[in-house]
Amino acid sequence: MTKYFAVFLLFLFSINATASYILIPMDAEDQKEHLKAYGLTYWTLEKNVKVKWLLNYRGGSFLLPDSDAIRKECKVRGISFEVLSNGKTDEILTEISSPSKNMEAVVLEKAPRIAVYSPKGNLPWDDAVTMVLTYAEIPYTVIYDEEVLGDQLILYDWLHLHHEDFTGQYGKFYRAYRSAPWYIQEKKKAEASAANLGYSKVSEAKRDVALKIRDYVIGGGFMFAMCSATDSFDIALSAEGLDICEPMFDGDPSEPGYQSKIDYSRTFAFKDYILERSPMVYEFSSIDMTTKRKISKERDYFSLMDYSAKWDPIPSMLVQNHTSLVKGFMGQTTSFSRDQIKSNVLIMGENKSNGEARYVHGIKGKGFYTFYSGHDPEDYQHRVGDPKTELALHPNSPGYRLILNNVLFPAAKKKKQKT
Repeated sequence: MTKYFAVFLLFLFSINATASYILIPMDAEDQKEHLKAYGLTYWTLEKNVKVKWLLNYRGGSFLLPDSDAIRKECKVRGISFEVLSNGKTDEILTEISSPSKNMEAVVLEKAPRIAVYSPKGNLPWDDAVTMVLTYAEIPYTVIYDEEVLGDQLILYDWLHLHHEDFTGQYGKFYRAYRSAPWYIQEKKKAEASAANLGYSKVSEAKRDVALKIRDYVIGGGFMFAMCSATDSFDIALSAEGLDICEPMFDGDPSEPGYQSKIDYSRTFAFKDYILERSPMVYEFSSIDMTTKRKISKERDYFSLMDYSAKWDPIPSMLVQNHTSLVKGFMGQTTSFSRDQIKSNVLIMGENKSNGEARYVHGIKGKGFYTFYSGHDPEDYQHRVGDPKTELALHPNSPGYRLILNNVLFPAAKKKKQKT
């Protein structure tokens, strides 16, 4: 009997020691492929398997059920992982649940359907979001004006706005590139597209696209925008019914005194800005601080805010990283002037000494939006025609991690929010 009892105890011990979970660490020391780790998490959700996002635990790690398929996928993608027993998993989750720890385990339930608003063609610049989605192996669908105006946004949970100009001024590239073949071709394509959609002006088509996107967010969608898509989107909303375009953009003069008619109550994030009227200036408004900021490349960093993971899980998810200090990077819209951000908008990343915000978030109706300034987190001053960033050289990029935090954000079950 003693012999059989000993064998039974050994059997029980072996069961308890059996691995039941896989931890994808996201700290600086133990993860070789931070960006691909998000893709693995998305891939797992696609298999209808739930994942726990361990906020503030080792850089925002992911906890997945153990399986041969997931282990194999980690190895194929070069992702660092740790195999945990039931006992070790319980120990980690107990630590996270402690009231004394600023941590939380958020359940991710379903892979979000992702749309990227982008022209269907080759432009002389790259989009950071599509690059990182491709690198992380997260699937997405490219849509543009026809699909948005055709009410296809309801098919998607998450929408990214490509480097875009919603004001109809063709990115304010007029001074430097009006004679460039790509600029002439894109202008002709935009005019033809607007005409096919029933508009006499590109600015009118873009205005209605912005309104459709606004309604998508109000109805419960998740919108993420970078660079010029951030401020030009709000400007288009605030200028509804106004002609703010000069003749070289739409064929007729702008409306006299349009600045005094701008309605800031219609915007998502910005207020009290002054529009840049000159077509010869590569700038939309006073929101952007590109020409006003006094900071060298070597000192250009911004800090991520620290939130209570248990009480403020949404901003906590969006700032998960293996560092709280992120390298700055420029763009047409490099940073946001703090005094032109509405009081109900959450500033999640800022260079406080320079008076600028880099990464902001807000609620609109039943939905959410995030604005992230700058063009490419690993290319400090990306210029038209520059080669694209090779993300294989930056697999642990903190700046790109912020984009992917937003991609996974809709997968978490959210509490109801007030408008």
